[in-house]
Amino acid sequence: MDGNMSSGKSTVVLACIALVLGAADLRAEVKLPSLLSDGMVLQQGVRADIWGTANPGEHVAATLNDQHATAVTDGKGQWHLKLGPLSAGGPFTLTIVGKNTITLHDVMVGEVWVCSGQSNMQMPVGVNPEGWSSGVDNFQDEIARADYPTLRMFTVRHAVADKPQSDVQGYWVAAHGQAVSDFSAVGYFFGRDLVKVLNIPIGLIHSSWGGTPAESWTSRGTLESEPEFKSILEDGTKLLSSYPKVFEDFEQRLAQWRLESDKSEADGAPVPQPPTVPKDPRANPWRPASLYNAMLMPLTLYSIRGVIWYQGEANADRPAQYRKLFPSMIHDWRQAWGEGDFPFLFVQLANWGVHSLKWRWPELREAQLMALSLPKTGMAVTVDIGDASTVHPKNKQEVGHRLALAAQGIAYGRDVIYSGPSYESMAVEEGKIRLHFQHVYGGLVTKSLANVIVSGFEIAGEDRRFVAANAKIDGDSVVVSSEKVAHPVAVRYAWGMNPQPSIYNRAGLPASPFRTDNWEDSSPEM
Repeated sequence: MDGNMSSGKSTVVLACIALVLGAADLRAEVKLPSLLSDGMVLQQGVRADIWGTANPGEHVAATLNDQHATAVTDGKGQWHLKLGPLSAGGPFTLTIVGKNTITLHDVMVGEVWVCSGQSNMQMPVGVNPEGWSSGVDNFQDEIARADYPTLRMFTVRHAVADKPQSDVQGYWVAAHGQAVSDFSAVGYFFGRDLVKVLNIPIGLIHSSWGGTPAESWTSRGTLESEPEFKSILEDGTKLLSSYPKVFEDFEQRLAQWRLESDKSEADGAPVPQPPTVPKDPRANPWRPASLYNAMLMPLTLYSIRGVIWYQGEANADRPAQYRKLFPSMIHDWRQAWGEGDFPFLFVQLANWGVHSLKWRWPELREAQLMALSLPKTGMAVTVDIGDASTVHPKNKQEVGHRLALAAQGIAYGRDVIYSGPSYESMAVEEGKIRLHFQHVYGGLVTKSLANVIVSGFEIAGEDRRFVAANAKIDGDSVVVSSEKVAHPVAVRYAWGMNPQPSIYNRAGLPASPFRTDNWEDSSPEM
């Protein structure tokens, strides 16, 4: 074992490797996890982790370019070593030698990002074999133009687990043709922008599952550590405990169906449809920590630059809880990798036309906005590029572009504008409210009439009744008022499921929805 691992990463190494040979043949040859394979991209600037299994007590050596390291397997046949730090470039050959030899070809060194979340991250560029529709309108053109040999992509196959796993299923592919068609649209467009700007290899590890809540991607230890998450764990327990009764009911319906089928056949009548076999809740991806264990934990030995995240729809009925859950999950992931506060960039929920009091999207967006208080976080605002008719908007190119801008500014320190205007403070001025913003970058602009009068604002007095407001840009601030509110105390902007945003900075990036109040039951009823 390498003696220079950080304490956080050391814990992850021991936890992961302890599972590798749980049911394996101890006489096995040298073996590697799926992430360590042909075509992979290793993170530059750090010592790359190389790990696997072999015979107990076996000497294992690894060579990549001019880097060389050795290890001896422990009594369970587990080994781990580090190469580097590595410099960007490639392709290289990585050779692992024990009693057998493994040679990995076309290995690149560059920047590695994890792409995760739910369906808006999972949606592919094209229509993939699993039946997912395309995440973009002009996907045929995008696929035809895709030819980025130094952009490499790895998709983690769906899996659920009760305990942390040691490996995932997947393989690395270069960004062209069918490989791009099947890959996450948001991830691909993000990576494509970085390849063009940084001009070094980019590796994308895509691990997402449509419809899943944040608690599925959070460790059980973190969920157990906070009283606010007690209901999440209780719901997971109820799901498991309900299965015996559900299956018993199914067996009764099946027996009844058999009787009805026999009678129908005897009478020459059509046979009725059989009852649907209930799904085993142990395979339910909504279970707390189930995806963290199966689809995230096995990745955490692989050094990365950062994460992009598109999720929140499945938690939109619990925005207050998300205020705590989302930052806890981010901290959880950073601890698991043990590499400090790596950049964590996420997408704020887009506009959507369907209204439901259960789906409190304005407050969920607010919870996402609050997560920017964590270090090295960035948010792509998308409330102006959604689709009123679908929760899956097709403009994934702009989503990926805005995330890539955030990566340039936060991860790489480039002098780029990566944030739209963000509300900073307010002041009451003679029956009006003046709003001050950060990230103005050359001044506020609007798409409304005369580029001065702006829409999407509401104002309220002490009675807490909001009405549509008049709003006007004044330098780097916006002045909001209404004849119906003589003594205003609060303002909201783009506060709804499908708002009509109007405020941008001169870089063309939109302002995030916000409110100046903290009143309960704040989502609009219409």
